[in-house]
Amino acid sequence: MTPDAPGHTPRVPPKPQLPDLAAARELGPAETVKARWQQLLLVWQWHHERHDVLHPGSAYPDIVSLIKAAGAEPKLRQLYPFTSHFSLNFSSYTSYPWSVQAPSVDPLHDGRFRVRKPRSSDVIGYAHTADAAVALVVDNLPAGLDPAVAHDQVGC
Repeated sequence: MTPDAPGHTPRVPPKPQLPDLAAARELGPAETVKARWQQLLLVWQWHHERHDVLHPGSAYPDIVSLIKAAGAEPKLRQLYPFTSHFSLNFSSYTSYPWSVQAPSVDPLHDGRFRVRKPRSSDVIGYAHTADAAVALVVDNLPAGLDPAVAHDQVGC
């Protein structure tokens, strides 16, 4: 049976082997953040590959390049990344409830990226590349933003 034959089920890529976030939490906030960046990238790469197989030719927001660009930026790499409705967010806490002080980024279907104020729908600006969006986030970070911590370390 050919891939285009009626009744053919497209071959969806297998789910990736993810870093053990629970084990990373036992090692502290820095290891938790590191594992989360790896986990987030692997999950979104898989979703994108799956989308390409199941919906060939249809647009998919470029969250993968955004996660790669943000993860390469040291000031963001120290924060705990999470996504919600394709929006990439950065927390100063390694678990919920999040402490979001950095701008968030939305990859748009037209290929651009929208950078918004923390916990707001107010737009800071738009960028044509993931790297430019990350630069806009970094330019709008609050002064003295420290690496992410666990909730039990707050106030220590």
